[in-house]
Amino acid sequence: MKEKEVEIKKPERKKTKKEIVKMLLNNGTMNEVEDENELLEALIDNPIAIDVDKEELKSLKFGDKIADKVTEGAGSWAFIICFILFLIVWILLNLFVIKIDTFPFILLNLLLSCVAALQAPVILMSQNRQAKKDSLRNQNDFRIDLKSELILEELHDKMEKILENQKKLLKELEEEKTDKSEVDNLKN
Repeated sequence: MKEKEVEIKKPERKKTKKEIVKMLLNNGTMNEVEDENELLEALIDNPIAIDVDKEELKSLKFGDKIADKVTEGAGSWAFIICFILFLIVWILLNLFVIKIDTFPFILLNLLLSCVAALQAPVILMSQNRQAKKDSLRNQNDFRIDLKSELILEELHDKMEKILENQKKLLKELEEEKTDKSEVDNLKN
């Protein structure tokens, strides 16, 4: 019998802030930064937010614009009302006037099927592009939140240092004051 090899997982090392920030933000936009302070300064100085709408407009193709217009039109009350009016007019004309497409309205069914078959993929194209844009927005928001969190954390650390220094100074002032009062008492 062969013994089964047991794979022992090593506990993962907790990543530092610097490593996490590099991993999340260094998609080729920022160069390698060695010092954590340098990294935080780079985060503060360099904008990481992008305007998703402007970026999308740059990459829009003619077909994308048509898909957006079709989706915009097909998803409106004006389209629904006009289409209902068209159906009513078609039915009334074929029942009483021209009688090309009589009661089961086979031609009308074919026309509606063609409209649905062409309209559905165009609407899906537009929705897929919108989903990609929403994903970019979410990534953008995450980067901004991360940057804000790191900046706030750095400010908090600086405030702690300032308060610590202030306490030391107050303590030294108190000591000097007591020493001075003792010297004055000795002189008297």
